[in-house]
Amino acid sequence: MSEPRNRKKTSPLLGRTAIKVAREALIEVADGEEIGEHIGVTANARNVATHRFHADVPGYPGWEWNAVLACAAGSNYLTVNEVALVPAPSGEALQAPEWVPYSERLRPGDLGPGDLMAPAPDDDRLTEDSFARDAVTFTGRTTKKYLTTTGLEGAKSRWRKGDFGPTSEFAEKAALQCRTCAFYLPAGEPIGENFGVCVNEYSADGRLVASSYGCGAHSDTQVDEGPEQPDHFYDDEKPIYN
Repeated sequence: MSEPRNRKKTSPLLGRTAIKVAREALIEVADGEEIGEHIGVTANARNVATHRFHADVPGYPGWEWNAVLACAAGSNYLTVNEVALVPAPSGEALQAPEWVPYSERLRPGDLGPGDLMAPAPDDDRLTEDSFARDAVTFTGRTTKKYLTTTGLEGAKSRWRKGDFGPTSEFAEKAALQCRTCAFYLPAGEPIGENFGVCVNEYSADGRLVASSYGCGAHSDTQVDEGPEQPDHFYDDEKPIYN
């Protein structure tokens, strides 16, 4: 049965071949980045169309790959006019990120020499009342503000989860723990018996470490040096004559 004469012929700019040509053109300029799935095609003019592909490029959230193809009237031969990484029509890439206050953007280690950072008025790590139930005080030492148990427990939590805590990579591979090491000095109160200072210059020298932390430089570490060397050497490849 023959097809109706009035049936419209699909433009070569819209078919699978066009998608394949567009993808191959983008691969040449993507510099190793993966070209995502085809997400649509837009007709720019009678003989020009733009094919769109998902993009997952670091530093470019909300962007997409575009390839502009052209085809002369009456021809099936496709040409690539342009390829580019462009912001998606949704506009996400062109929107400013949600504002985060400076105090919340600051991360450990961000402060440098000369930088000033005053504690927040409602900082629950500090109290002005030395007689407060949660105040951490020291005999013979007076300050305008005092550390609270909230601040101290928060610090302990960070130390346990940090590089010198019991779950760090070093500690998990260590055969011996700091609590039995001669280089470990217990911190004492108010920090408690679970933390101390390492004084081994070849390990965590001067750092506060968990008593359950460990490394390969424990004071009881022993290294198997192998069998003792003989006092005299001889060549067993040649016969020995008296």
